[in-house]
Amino acid sequence: MTRPDTMAITIAVDCMGGDHGPSVTLPATFDFLRRDPDCAAILVGPQEQLHAAVGKASNEFGARLRIHNATEVVTMSEPVASALRNKKDSSMRVAVNLVKQGDADAAISAGNTGALMAISRFVLKTLPGIDRPAIATILPTEHGHVYVLDLGANVDCQPEHLLQFGIMGAMLVSALEHRDGPSVGLLNIGEEDIKGNETVKLAGELLKASGLNFYGNIEGNDIYKGTTDVVVCDGFVGNVVLKASEGLATMVANGLKEEFSRNIFTKLSALVALPVIKAFKRRFDHRAYNGASLLGLKGIVFKSHGSADIFAFDCALERAAEAARNRLPEKIAARMAAMTVQPLAQSL
Repeated sequence: MTRPDTMAITIAVDCMGGDHGPSVTLPATFDFLRRDPDCAAILVGPQEQLHAAVGKASNEFGARLRIHNATEVVTMSEPVASALRNKKDSSMRVAVNLVKQGDADAAISAGNTGALMAISRFVLKTLPGIDRPAIATILPTEHGHVYVLDLGANVDCQPEHLLQFGIMGAMLVSALEHRDGPSVGLLNIGEEDIKGNETVKLAGELLKASGLNFYGNIEGNDIYKGTTDVVVCDGFVGNVVLKASEGLATMVANGLKEEFSRNIFTKLSALVALPVIKAFKRRFDHRAYNGASLLGLKGIVFKSHGSADIFAFDCALERAAEAARNRLPEKIAARMAAMTVQPLAQSL
């Protein structure tokens, strides 16, 4: 495949992943390309199906929109081993291969998270100094948002892994937010250094010596206060935080709807409060925070939520493009190379 030299950023899109497939990934990609004329997209999936679905959009975008054939699809319930070993021509794997080959600057998929991580790690490998890739995403806060990692890729972690998560998270914020020295907090059961298990205590010592803007330990309520720009935790804790947050948001939304629908008086109150309700919904719309980065790889891969709609997938595309523009893997590699802290076994 010949890549147009005039295109600044090219995103390989797994069109078949997620709950909705091309009905979401294609229109989201078109919206993204209309908004960002400096980007191009490679649509990955069954060639004939995509050609038929793209239609007149191929004329609208010209060389900025290409189709790359892939004959297989990784399902949402597919075992990771099966996706990795038996589906080498899946749309997910082909999209990641395009990044490795240099035909694309980033890949994005709404498909099976475990399969995407396994395929990405196998195809792209990890950066020097990074033992394990991590999943990082954005959560809303009182006055903005915060980046949290890891969210489930690494259930059992050593102190060095949490240090690496802190470095990768800081570089992610630097790349996407254009901020120097973002603050990093270590999620713990208390602010004091004596709190937490041995892994977290030792990780705190490493983070202090890392040269990062390390805030120290933070507690769960600090996440939504926006106390720090980055929150570091192992994948077990991070996944619980994420799912609990999603559950709370759903409960609040359903509770408000139920209360406003209770009788004629509450329905009238809902009409009066409608502007406030709409503003609240826009401010904390989870779709605007879609797009988790698979950090620590020799290439850029973003994971969209499987149930993402067009707006949400578009947001994930935008984040992937911004990470590519700012050469996120190179920033992480450079920061790792500049580390002065020694491995835990030698330094503590």
